[in-house]
Amino acid sequence: MKTLIAAATLMALASSMAEAAEHVVKMMNKGESGNMVFEPAAVVAAPGDTIRFTPTDKSHNVESIKGMLPEGVKPFKSKVNEEYVLTVSSPGLYGVKCSPHFSMGMVALIKVGDSPANLEAAKAVKLPAKAGERMKAAFETLAAAQ
Repeated sequence: MKTLIAAATLMALASSMAEAAEHVVKMMNKGESGNMVFEPAAVVAAPGDTIRFTPTDKSHNVESIKGMLPEGVKPFKSKVNEEYVLTVSSPGLYGVKCSPHFSMGMVALIKVGDSPANLEAAKAVKLPAKAGERMKAAFETLAAAQ
């Protein structure tokens, strides 16, 4: 019986891992939406998916924005010029920034699951002007994707 339970657990785990997707977000000096950008700046993901932040140009990192994470998710910060892989396990909105270029508007938004419980809290976070403009555009992109 224990062997049967263990086998079923392993099959369920393997099945959920096989379904997880990887989303690649480039960290760029210049992209389609301007200078100092994440592309794409809005990502729709499912719990268990990974987001791979790839610096295509130097001097970028990825860091969570205070107040823009689902409840219980720990803040994170990568090193400059290094790739960073984030596994999104909790449903909700994940706001991210490039620390050196935050005031220049280098932000992105990841939506995990269907109805983010932290939507109003995330929208209420105060951001520098350019970052606020780009974050507003990311919210609109995600809303249109529903």
